[in-house]
Amino acid sequence: MMMKVTVLAFGIARELTGTSQTELDLPEGATAAAVRAALEARYEQLKKLSTYALAVNSMYAQPDTGVKDGDEIAIIPPVSGG
Repeated sequence: MMMKVTVLAFGIARELTGTSQTELDLPEGATAAAVRAALEARYEQLKKLSTYALAVNSMYAQPDTGVKDGDEIAIIPPVSGG
């Protein structure tokens, strides 16, 4: 069974994906690590980022964080500045 999540991209992640919002179909029981893998398969340019975080429903996600149908995933690029 598949589920659908909404992915929001900010900053350089938006530039690399060419979109600020997209949807992903994932197998039920997927984790944040599966989201990352699916995103990098669709948008290989994301691999250019040295690091980026994912948030699930506005909470920072660990690789094993579960994802549910209808969740909102944010790609949070590295922050620089001083």
